[in-house]
Amino acid sequence: MLHTFVVSVEDKPGVLNRVASLFRRRAFNIDSLTVGHTEIQGISRMTIVVDTDEHGAQRVVANLYKLVNVLQVQDITAHPSVCRDLAMIKVAANPESRTHLMQLVLVFRARVVDVAHDSIIIEITGTEDKIEGLLEVLRPYGVIEMVRTGQVAMARGPKSSAFNGQVLIEPDSEDEPMTQAQSV
Repeated sequence: MLHTFVVSVEDKPGVLNRVASLFRRRAFNIDSLTVGHTEIQGISRMTIVVDTDEHGAQRVVANLYKLVNVLQVQDITAHPSVCRDLAMIKVAANPESRTHLMQLVLVFRARVVDVAHDSIIIEITGTEDKIEGLLEVLRPYGVIEMVRTGQVAMARGPKSSAFNGQVLIEPDSEDEPMTQAQSV
């Protein structure tokens, strides 16, 4: 089963390498990994998707908390959340097929972001199923190139609050208690 982990980390050199090495050492295959800045300067957020069972997911959380620069780990797999992926797909397009491709783009609520003489680039944001669906209908036209960001996810509802310029991350009742190293 795919598990989605949201990991808040200090924005320091080598953090991504330490996190990726942890998964490699424990023989977990990362299905998707995205990293980006957050609304808090000096804090980055990783969304990591791993195919593992419940016991493996618990091991992942425990091992991530052992890393020095990790501030908070949440397994949001079973929680209400919003998950999105972004893809850009370059498709062969001649003047005859371009109109039909544009109609397909509208059906999938995607966008054409570049038009060249013999191709178009389509941008789509959504669930993996939505992206896979568009990809399947585009294949007969000739997919030239594709790039995907990997999944980003956010749990629904409030998760953190600010107090005197400090952000206090509120652990779920199911999560481990927050340690001093986890406060920001």
